[in-house]
Amino acid sequence: MADISALAARLRTADASWLSVPAGVGLAGLVAAYAPIPSDTAAMLAITAFCVCLWVGTPVPPWLTGLVGIGLVGARFSTELALVGFGSAATWLVVLGILIGEATRHSGLSTLVERRVFGRMPAHARSDPTTAYRYLLGAFSVVALAFVVLVPSALVRVLILGPILVSAGECFSERRPRVGLFLGPLFVTFYGAAGVLTGSLGNIIVAGIVDSTTGVSLGWVEWLTWLAPVMSLARSAVVVAVAYVLYRPRDSGTVTVGASLADVDAADTVAGAVDGDEEAVNAGNARRMVAFLSVGVAIWATDAIHGLHPVYGALVVVVLVFLPRVGVVDVDAVADADFSVVFFLGAVFAIAEGLQRTDFTVFAADRILSVVPGGASLPVVLAAVAVATLALMFVMEGMAVASVLTPVFISFAEGAGVPILPVAMIESVVLLSYFFPYQSAVLVAIIGLGAVETRELVRTATICSLLTLFVLLPIQILVFAFFF
Repeated sequence: MADISALAARLRTADASWLSVPAGVGLAGLVAAYAPIPSDTAAMLAITAFCVCLWVGTPVPPWLTGLVGIGLVGARFSTELALVGFGSAATWLVVLGILIGEATRHSGLSTLVERRVFGRMPAHARSDPTTAYRYLLGAFSVVALAFVVLVPSALVRVLILGPILVSAGECFSERRPRVGLFLGPLFVTFYGAAGVLTGSLGNIIVAGIVDSTTGVSLGWVEWLTWLAPVMSLARSAVVVAVAYVLYRPRDSGTVTVGASLADVDAADTVAGAVDGDEEAVNAGNARRMVAFLSVGVAIWATDAIHGLHPVYGALVVVVLVFLPRVGVVDVDAVADADFSVVFFLGAVFAIAEGLQRTDFTVFAADRILSVVPGGASLPVVLAAVAVATLALMFVMEGMAVASVLTPVFISFAEGAGVPILPVAMIESVVLLSYFFPYQSAVLVAIIGLGAVETRELVRTATICSLLTLFVLLPIQILVFAFFF
């Protein structure tokens, strides 16, 4: 009896996330033993189920689960299949994006951005909290949207912009505008990334799977043209409006703008007088960083001419920023980069390829097609894609959803006789419609910065996602229906 009591006490104090391990093992066992599908398909689906359970529960970091998944795929199938993700251009685009993020952090660009925003603040806004909040929210949101184009990785952008927004929010004495000024631009750089191919890991994964499976390459400009007007510009405007309505300063007069706003210009002058050489070097590095990032954007924007994958634009930027005597940071900055996400990506692409090779995608696509009415129009098909993606996102991490569903949707689109482009893009849009932190590592990172409470993040994310799904998504589907 004493042993049982001790065991119960240990279970009560244990991290509940570890329950996902036996749950994953049990689910994988059930799938392998009883699923009415061929043995290879059942084995691949069992590995997928196990990894997904661990990605949802996160008893260990996602990259470690990815390593386990890669090992299981290699042991059961082949080394070639297990390592297929490391040869993907999408994986290397993420690697290069991480290096660009490190260079951006070390270049002083974030400091330059903050000073420029405050330096251009209208004089009348410095004495009125509501006007100041409106200006800063709009200005930093524009910067956040520009970063979507310049920096390929939402997580990297959040880590760059987060400290800037925390510092900027200190000019308000009330907490409400601090929260809004923090969440608004970060949600713009996260949710607004749906319209830029290189702006979101979900976009990159979906496009990478489409390319490797069908040979159809989704161009950077093509993606921008179809999705950016609604899912970047309009969606960012919606996010800003939500942040303004929810968190604008009260009109009671209790909110005051701190003295830091009025002292920005003076601070710049003093800094320049005290250490002018260092200040000039930092400003020069920041401007060169912007120039190098612009080179990458130019390469992405001209892909219709040269036909190069977006990875080459990122590659050129990385070479320029780390090149001795030309670049803006020392090569030692690479030591600060965290490449663990590569193992997660490796598992995602191995699972996607395995599901496709074992014909699970055809099996699942047939089941989806059986629900959709025969000869359904493109809007009905796209709506079915959106519903299936959203439903799975409540039980799986967003990128895991991409690995499972994208191959299925490819088969689904081929069977339904609809173009793959709008199907892939609608899936990517829904993949950036999160409600809860467990659905995305980016939301977890935002909470980790310590500037907001979980309930505030969930409330804001829920409102933004609902407006996306019920207002912007129908508009986007109608755009596809009109032109296809």
